[in-house]
Amino acid sequence: MNILVTGSRGQLGSELQELSTRSGKQRFFFYDLPDLDITSSGQVAAVCCEHGIDVIINCAAYTAVDKAESDVDAALRVNRDGAAVLALCAKERNALLVHISTDYVFNGKSNTPYREVDPATPLGVYGVSKWEGEERIRSIAPSHLIIRTSWLYSLYGANFVKTMLRLGAERSGLSVVEDQIGTPTWAADLAEALLSIIEQYDKNKLYAATYHYSNEGVCSWYDFAQAIMELAGLPCKVVPVESAQYPQIAPRPYYSVLNKSAIKHDWKLEIPHWRVSLASMLEKLQHGAKG
Repeated sequence: MNILVTGSRGQLGSELQELSTRSGKQRFFFYDLPDLDITSSGQVAAVCCEHGIDVIINCAAYTAVDKAESDVDAALRVNRDGAAVLALCAKERNALLVHISTDYVFNGKSNTPYREVDPATPLGVYGVSKWEGEERIRSIAPSHLIIRTSWLYSLYGANFVKTMLRLGAERSGLSVVEDQIGTPTWAADLAEALLSIIEQYDKNKLYAATYHYSNEGVCSWYDFAQAIMELAGLPCKVVPVESAQYPQIAPRPYYSVLNKSAIKHDWKLEIPHWRVSLASMLEKLQHGAKG
Protein backbone atom coordinates (compact mmCIF):
# COMPACT_ATOMS: atom_id res chain seq x y z
CA MET A 1 0.00 0.00 0.00
CA ASN A 2 1.33 3.44 -0.95
CA ILE A 3 0.65 6.21 1.57
CA LEU A 4 1.07 9.95 1.08
CA VAL A 5 1.61 12.03 4.22
CA THR A 6 1.14 15.77 3.75
CA GLY A 7 2.48 18.31 6.23
CA SER A 8 5.32 15.88 6.88
CA ARG A 9 7.52 18.35 8.77
CA GLY A 10 4.88 19.23 11.34
CA GLN A 11 4.49 17.58 14.73
CA LEU A 12 2.31 14.67 13.62
CA GLY A 13 3.98 14.27 10.23
CA SER A 14 7.39 14.06 11.90
CA GLU A 15 6.18 11.40 14.34
CA LEU A 16 4.75 9.43 11.43
CA GLN A 17 8.10 9.62 9.66
CA GLU A 18 9.82 8.16 12.71
CA LEU A 19 7.27 5.35 13.10
CA SER A 20 7.17 4.53 9.37
CA THR A 21 10.61 2.95 9.54
CA ARG A 22 9.06 0.13 11.58
CA SER A 23 6.40 -0.64 8.99
CA GLY A 24 7.33 -3.21 6.38
CA LYS A 25 3.91 -3.54 4.76
CA GLN A 26 3.44 0.02 3.50
CA ARG A 27 5.45 2.49 1.44
CA PHE A 28 5.32 6.04 2.78
CA PHE A 29 5.87 9.22 0.81
CA PHE A 30 6.35 12.30 2.95
CA TYR A 31 5.71 15.76 1.48
CA ASP A 32 5.60 19.31 2.77
CA LEU A 33 6.02 22.82 1.41
CA PRO A 34 7.57 23.80 -0.96
CA ASP A 35 7.55 20.35 -2.59
CA LEU A 36 3.79 19.93 -2.25
CA ASP A 37 1.16 22.63 -1.82
CA ILE A 38 -2.11 20.90 -0.96
CA THR A 39 -4.08 23.82 -2.43
CA SER A 40 -2.64 23.03 -5.88
CA SER A 41 -4.72 20.35 -7.58
CA GLY A 42 -2.01 19.90 -10.21
CA GLN A 43 0.73 19.25 -7.67
CA VAL A 44 -1.45 16.90 -5.62
CA ALA A 45 -2.54 14.91 -8.67
CA ALA A 46 1.04 14.65 -9.95
CA VAL A 47 2.41 13.35 -6.65
CA CYS A 48 -0.44 10.85 -6.20
CA CYS A 49 -0.02 9.59 -9.77
CA GLU A 50 3.77 9.34 -9.54
CA HIS A 51 3.64 7.18 -6.40
CA GLY A 52 0.38 5.26 -7.03
CA ILE A 53 -1.12 6.55 -3.79
CA ASP A 54 -3.76 4.40 -2.06
CA VAL A 55 -4.10 6.40 1.19
CA ILE A 56 -3.62 10.11 1.91
CA ILE A 57 -2.97 11.17 5.51
CA ASN A 58 -3.47 14.92 5.65
CA CYS A 59 -1.41 16.45 8.45
CA ALA A 60 -1.04 19.78 6.63
CA ALA A 61 -2.93 22.66 8.23
CA TYR A 62 -2.92 26.36 8.99
CA THR A 63 -2.66 26.24 12.79
CA ALA A 64 -1.83 29.83 13.82
CA VAL A 65 -5.06 30.28 15.78
CA ASP A 66 -4.65 33.97 16.65
CA LYS A 67 -3.13 34.99 13.32
CA ALA A 68 -6.06 33.35 11.50
CA GLU A 69 -8.39 36.05 12.83
CA SER A 70 -6.70 38.59 10.52
CA ASP A 71 -5.35 36.14 7.94
CA VAL A 72 -8.74 34.66 7.07
CA ASP A 73 -8.06 33.92 3.41
CA ALA A 74 -4.88 31.97 4.16
CA ALA A 75 -6.57 29.86 6.87
CA LEU A 76 -9.50 29.03 4.59
CA ARG A 77 -7.24 28.34 1.62
CA VAL A 78 -5.28 25.68 3.49
CA ASN A 79 -7.82 24.22 5.91
CA ARG A 80 -10.91 24.31 3.68
CA ASP A 81 -9.75 24.51 0.07
CA GLY A 82 -6.69 22.30 0.56
CA ALA A 83 -8.87 19.65 2.18
CA ALA A 84 -11.20 19.80 -0.83
CA VAL A 85 -8.30 19.36 -3.27
CA LEU A 86 -7.11 16.26 -1.42
CA ALA A 87 -10.67 14.91 -1.24
CA LEU A 88 -11.11 15.26 -5.00
CA CYS A 89 -7.80 13.51 -5.67
CA ALA A 90 -8.76 10.69 -3.29
CA LYS A 91 -12.10 10.34 -5.09
CA GLU A 92 -10.47 10.17 -8.51
CA ARG A 93 -8.02 7.52 -7.32
CA ASN A 94 -10.49 5.51 -5.23
CA ALA A 95 -8.13 6.22 -2.35
CA LEU A 96 -8.83 6.70 1.37
CA LEU A 97 -8.38 10.20 2.78
CA VAL A 98 -7.48 10.37 6.48
CA HIS A 99 -7.84 13.98 7.57
CA ILE A 100 -6.73 15.45 10.91
CA SER A 101 -9.13 17.98 12.42
CA THR A 102 -9.52 19.71 15.76
CA ASP A 103 -11.48 20.20 18.97
CA TYR A 104 -11.86 23.85 17.91
CA VAL A 105 -14.90 22.89 15.82
CA PHE A 106 -16.81 22.99 19.15
CA ASN A 107 -17.73 26.12 21.12
CA GLY A 108 -16.65 24.72 24.50
CA LYS A 109 -19.99 25.25 26.23
CA SER A 110 -20.53 21.57 26.99
CA ASN A 111 -19.75 19.98 30.35
CA THR A 112 -19.52 16.41 29.07
CA PRO A 113 -17.01 15.03 26.55
CA TYR A 114 -17.95 15.89 22.99
CA ARG A 115 -19.17 13.08 20.75
CA GLU A 116 -18.71 13.03 17.01
CA VAL A 117 -22.43 13.68 16.45
CA ASP A 118 -22.53 16.81 18.61
CA PRO A 119 -23.17 20.01 16.61
CA ALA A 120 -20.10 21.91 15.46
CA THR A 121 -20.27 25.59 16.37
CA PRO A 122 -16.71 26.94 16.10
CA LEU A 123 -15.89 30.25 17.76
CA GLY A 124 -13.04 31.61 15.64
CA VAL A 125 -11.67 31.62 12.11
CA TYR A 126 -9.37 28.66 12.70
CA GLY A 127 -12.22 26.48 13.96
CA VAL A 128 -14.50 27.61 11.13
CA SER A 129 -11.83 26.84 8.52
CA LYS A 130 -11.28 23.34 9.92
CA TRP A 131 -15.02 22.63 10.13
CA GLU A 132 -15.57 23.80 6.55
CA GLY A 133 -12.68 21.56 5.49
CA GLU A 134 -14.41 18.61 7.15
CA GLU A 135 -17.62 19.42 5.32
CA ARG A 136 -15.86 19.63 1.95
CA ILE A 137 -14.34 16.20 2.53
CA ARG A 138 -17.69 14.67 3.49
CA SER A 139 -19.30 16.04 0.33
CA ILE A 140 -16.50 15.03 -2.06
CA ALA A 141 -14.56 11.94 -0.91
CA PRO A 142 -16.54 8.67 -0.91
CA SER A 143 -13.94 7.06 1.38
CA HIS A 144 -12.67 9.20 4.25
CA LEU A 145 -11.85 9.21 7.94
CA ILE A 146 -11.85 12.54 9.77
CA ILE A 147 -10.03 12.40 13.09
CA ARG A 148 -10.34 15.32 15.50
CA THR A 149 -7.66 15.77 18.13
CA SER A 150 -6.72 18.28 20.82
CA TRP A 151 -3.78 19.99 22.54
CA LEU A 152 -1.18 18.30 20.34
CA TYR A 153 2.47 18.23 21.42
CA SER A 154 5.51 16.38 20.16
CA LEU A 155 9.24 15.84 20.29
CA TYR A 156 9.29 17.88 17.10
CA GLY A 157 8.58 21.54 16.43
CA ALA A 158 7.19 24.20 18.75
CA ASN A 159 4.45 23.31 21.23
CA PHE A 160 3.16 23.98 24.74
CA VAL A 161 5.35 21.36 26.42
CA LYS A 162 8.55 22.76 24.92
CA THR A 163 7.49 26.31 25.75
CA MET A 164 6.86 25.36 29.38
CA LEU A 165 10.21 23.57 29.60
CA ARG A 166 12.01 26.63 28.26
CA LEU A 167 10.17 29.08 30.53
CA GLY A 168 10.48 26.72 33.49
CA ALA A 169 14.25 26.73 33.10
CA GLU A 170 14.40 30.51 32.71
CA ARG A 171 11.95 31.72 35.35
CA SER A 172 11.11 31.11 38.99
CA GLY A 173 7.38 31.34 38.29
CA LEU A 174 4.78 31.75 35.54
CA SER A 175 1.02 32.07 35.17
CA VAL A 176 -1.13 29.61 33.21
CA VAL A 177 -4.90 29.63 32.65
CA GLU A 178 -6.91 27.19 34.75
CA ASP A 179 -10.39 27.67 33.26
CA GLN A 180 -9.77 26.06 29.87
CA ILE A 181 -10.30 22.31 30.13
CA GLY A 182 -9.31 19.62 27.65
CA THR A 183 -6.88 16.76 27.09
CA PRO A 184 -3.26 16.86 25.89
CA THR A 185 -2.36 14.53 23.02
CA TRP A 186 1.13 13.22 22.37
CA ALA A 187 1.52 13.22 18.58
CA ALA A 188 3.42 9.93 18.79
CA ASP A 189 0.33 8.23 20.26
CA LEU A 190 -1.87 9.65 17.51
CA ALA A 191 0.67 8.52 14.91
CA GLU A 192 0.59 5.00 16.38
CA ALA A 193 -3.21 5.03 16.19
CA LEU A 194 -3.14 6.15 12.56
CA LEU A 195 -0.75 3.36 11.61
CA SER A 196 -2.95 0.84 13.43
CA ILE A 197 -5.96 2.07 11.47
CA ILE A 198 -4.06 1.86 8.17
CA GLU A 199 -3.02 -1.71 8.97
CA GLN A 200 -6.70 -2.62 9.47
CA TYR A 201 -7.86 -0.72 6.37
CA ASP A 202 -9.61 -2.82 3.74
CA LYS A 203 -9.13 -1.38 0.25
CA ASN A 204 -12.34 -3.05 -0.89
CA LYS A 205 -14.50 -1.09 1.56
CA LEU A 206 -15.64 2.52 1.66
CA TYR A 207 -15.22 4.45 4.88
CA ALA A 208 -17.13 7.60 5.77
CA ALA A 209 -16.69 8.38 9.46
CA THR A 210 -15.59 11.03 11.91
CA TYR A 211 -13.69 10.09 15.06
CA HIS A 212 -12.20 11.72 18.14
CA TYR A 213 -8.72 10.94 19.41
CA SER A 214 -6.79 12.41 22.32
CA ASN A 215 -5.00 10.85 25.24
CA GLU A 216 -7.18 9.72 28.13
CA GLY A 217 -7.94 11.94 31.09
CA VAL A 218 -8.90 15.58 31.61
CA CYS A 219 -6.96 18.63 32.79
CA SER A 220 -6.64 22.39 32.56
CA TRP A 221 -3.69 24.14 30.93
CA TYR A 222 -2.58 24.94 34.49
CA ASP A 223 -2.69 21.25 35.46
CA PHE A 224 -0.77 20.40 32.29
CA ALA A 225 1.92 22.98 33.01
CA GLN A 226 2.18 21.85 36.63
CA ALA A 227 2.69 18.24 35.49
CA ILE A 228 5.38 19.31 33.03
CA MET A 229 7.35 21.07 35.78
CA GLU A 230 6.88 18.17 38.17
CA LEU A 231 7.90 15.43 35.73
CA ALA A 232 10.81 17.47 34.35
CA GLY A 233 12.09 18.26 37.85
CA LEU A 234 11.90 22.03 37.35
CA PRO A 235 11.42 24.26 40.45
CA CYS A 236 9.38 26.87 38.54
CA LYS A 237 6.15 27.72 40.40
CA VAL A 238 3.02 27.63 38.23
CA VAL A 239 0.28 30.07 39.25
CA PRO A 240 -3.31 29.50 38.08
CA VAL A 241 -5.07 32.46 36.44
CA GLU A 242 -8.38 33.03 34.65
CA SER A 243 -8.50 33.44 30.88
CA ALA A 244 -9.68 37.04 31.34
CA GLN A 245 -6.26 37.82 32.84
CA TYR A 246 -4.53 36.42 29.75
CA PRO A 247 -6.39 37.91 26.77
CA GLN A 248 -5.86 36.31 23.37
CA ILE A 249 -6.97 37.45 19.93
CA ALA A 250 -8.96 34.34 19.02
CA PRO A 251 -11.59 32.86 21.35
CA ARG A 252 -10.79 29.44 22.82
CA PRO A 253 -13.29 26.74 23.78
CA TYR A 254 -13.42 26.61 27.59
CA TYR A 255 -14.18 22.88 27.52
CA SER A 256 -13.06 20.65 24.66
CA VAL A 257 -12.72 17.15 26.10
CA LEU A 258 -13.35 14.57 23.37
CA ASN A 259 -15.26 11.32 23.79
CA LYS A 260 -13.12 8.57 22.25
CA SER A 261 -15.38 5.55 22.67
CA ALA A 262 -16.12 5.26 18.92
CA ILE A 263 -12.53 5.10 17.70
CA LYS A 264 -11.57 2.71 20.51
CA HIS A 265 -14.44 0.39 19.64
CA ASP A 266 -14.22 0.49 15.84
CA TRP A 267 -10.44 0.22 15.54
CA LYS A 268 -9.60 -1.70 18.73
CA LEU A 269 -7.34 1.02 20.11
CA GLU A 270 -5.93 1.31 23.62
CA ILE A 271 -5.22 4.94 24.48
CA PRO A 272 -2.70 5.94 27.21
CA HIS A 273 -3.46 8.49 29.91
CA TRP A 274 -2.03 11.95 29.20
CA ARG A 275 0.33 11.90 32.21
CA VAL A 276 1.79 8.55 31.15
CA SER A 277 2.39 9.85 27.63
CA LEU A 278 3.82 13.14 28.88
CA ALA A 279 6.31 11.24 31.04
CA SER A 280 7.30 9.10 28.05
CA MET A 281 7.78 12.14 25.83
CA LEU A 282 9.90 13.94 28.42
CA GLU A 283 12.07 10.86 28.88
CA LYS A 284 12.66 10.62 25.13
CA LEU A 285 13.39 14.34 24.94
CA GLN A 286 15.94 14.01 27.74
CA HIS A 287 17.79 11.27 25.87
CA GLY A 288 17.88 13.02 22.52
CA ALA A 289 16.41 16.46 21.92
CA LYS A 290 14.49 16.99 18.69
CA GLY A 291 13.96 20.11 16.64
